[in-house]
Parts: sequence; structure tokens; C-alpha cells
Amino acid sequence: MKIFVKVKPNAKEEKIKKLSETNFEICVKEPPMKGRANAAVVKALAQQFGVPVSSVNIIIGHSSRQKIVEILTIDSKNQ
Repeated sequence: MKIFVKVKPNAKEEKIKKLSETNFEICVKEPPMKGRANAAVVKALAQQFGVPVSSVNIIIGHSSRQKIVEILTIDSKNQ
């Protein structure tokens, strides 16, 4: 499954806001330096969807606030 994510780094609290079925807004405490914010986004999405961190991949937007993220679920691994 692919989702569109808008990231807000350096937030006071971490939270995930679902805007629609495929659009999310994620606030993370980590700064956008040396991939720390990206790692926090991947970890938050893994917890949200109940999958391992290795099943969450940022496809587009490694250095942008707008990202496309692929989440490999059990269903998509079997196809």
C-alpha cells in the first residue's frame, strides 16, 4: 500500500493525523538532520499499521516534507 505523508519535524509532541485513506500528517520531535526525522516517521508508521519497521519504505521525498511511503502488509507480501 502506498500512502502520501506530510511531515512536520521538530514538533512538541508526536502524533499521526489521518486526513483520508491514503493521506496522513505526521508530527515528529526529531529534527530533519541526518535522516533522524525520516527514521521517526518510519517508526511511527510501523506502529500505526502494526508492521515491522523493515516493512515501511520511503519511496519519494527523503529530503522533503512531502513523502510517498510504501507499507508492506501481510496481504501485499503474499501477492
